[in-house]
Amino acid sequence: MNALPEIRLETARPALDARPLEKRVGLIALATDHTSEVDFRRMVASERIGVYVARIPYANPTTAENLRKMQPSLSAGAALILPDETLDAICYSCTSASVVIRDAEIEVAIQAAKPGVPVVTPPMAGVRGLKALGAKRISILTPYTIETSRPMAAYFAAHGFDIKSFTCLDFKDDREMARIKPASLVDLARKAADAQADALFVSCTALRAALAVPDMEEAIGRPVVTSNQASAWNCLRLCGDGAARPEFGRLMMKRPGDNSH
Repeated sequence: MNALPEIRLETARPALDARPLEKRVGLIALATDHTSEVDFRRMVASERIGVYVARIPYANPTTAENLRKMQPSLSAGAALILPDETLDAICYSCTSASVVIRDAEIEVAIQAAKPGVPVVTPPMAGVRGLKALGAKRISILTPYTIETSRPMAAYFAAHGFDIKSFTCLDFKDDREMARIKPASLVDLARKAADAQADALFVSCTALRAALAVPDMEEAIGRPVVTSNQASAWNCLRLCGDGAARPEFGRLMMKRPGDNSH
């Protein structure tokens, strides 16, 4: 065995940046989620913006009861993301659970661990995105059962949208939802979009729908907003990033509050 070298201590301290990355986005994902983290790294993460992920327990099937069971884990999940450090935004990445638990309660739970952080939920991001696109009459496509879809319809109606059609696929397991081919979503979008709708909302963070947005928009000739795309858009704008990303659809060309076509 060779002799070990003497270890020298460098006494001059290197210069430190205020943060390793300028902006920080937290993501609370389900333990079973295959898609949200990948989508956020694709659409949000950059040399300027870091994405930091925590996962919380979730058990299928996707029922209102099981979705609601995640609420007690939200504070603990948020607390695990860069403890004692501030975030510029945090997203709870479950559309159906956000509707069942309610946006305001999610915000309270997350801000208990991260006071003052802007909280993004996929359905609220969807509402903001649809309004930025000037949509008033919408179609909705979900992979859920009819029972799980009903609260989603009520949510968007309560936010002032005229729902012209609502289509669901009767999937009960979010891991199977993640396996739906993006090309299949294009065909489904064509069938789900009502002729009178201004835009289509595709719900569920498990779906690989963000990859298919441009093709869906081409197929129906109107804007398409998806859960992960809208959440990413909202988080980017909270970080002051207004760069256009047309490869992820028309929404990624918009700023919040811009409701021009």
